[in-house]
Amino acid sequence: MALRLEDKKLFVKEVNAVAEESITAVAAEYRGLSVADMTELRTQARNSGVYLRVVKNTLARLAIEGTEFECLKDTLKGPILLAFAKDDPGAAARVINDFAKEHDALKAVSLALSGQLLPASDLAKLAQLPTEDQARAMLLGLLVTPMMQLARTLNEPPAMFARTLSARSTQVES
Repeated sequence: MALRLEDKKLFVKEVNAVAEESITAVAAEYRGLSVADMTELRTQARNSGVYLRVVKNTLARLAIEGTEFECLKDTLKGPILLAFAKDDPGAAARVINDFAKEHDALKAVSLALSGQLLPASDLAKLAQLPTEDQARAMLLGLLVTPMMQLARTLNEPPAMFARTLSARSTQVES
């Protein structure tokens, strides 16, 4: 069923609004995926907080116009879907990468991160970025480690003195 002009305008406006708020975008070709596969992909995307839309190339070009994802324009060929991540930079890449491992029909075409076009081969690198919670845990670990080492260092002289006294008392008794 063809979209009316008003529907197309609303669609472009919706995708543009999402693109304005997003950090990363992934364009992927989905030729060969079944309806059940697409439903599964949409569910995974929704659960990961990723906005996923199958979009006609002309409408996609209009939708990303004026956003930092305008760099994707030249890569939009064939049947594509756009995945946008708002909060977690690696979320969209993670969803596409994980799904593509099980379904060969899904192929990343290009990525965009903060207005910079990346090749599809960088999908795995972007997918490996830590989530916000993981990054916080890593930072906390980096901050806590020196303090723990300092506490151990400050605790060692009295402990060594106690071990020396214990050893000396054992020698004297023998």
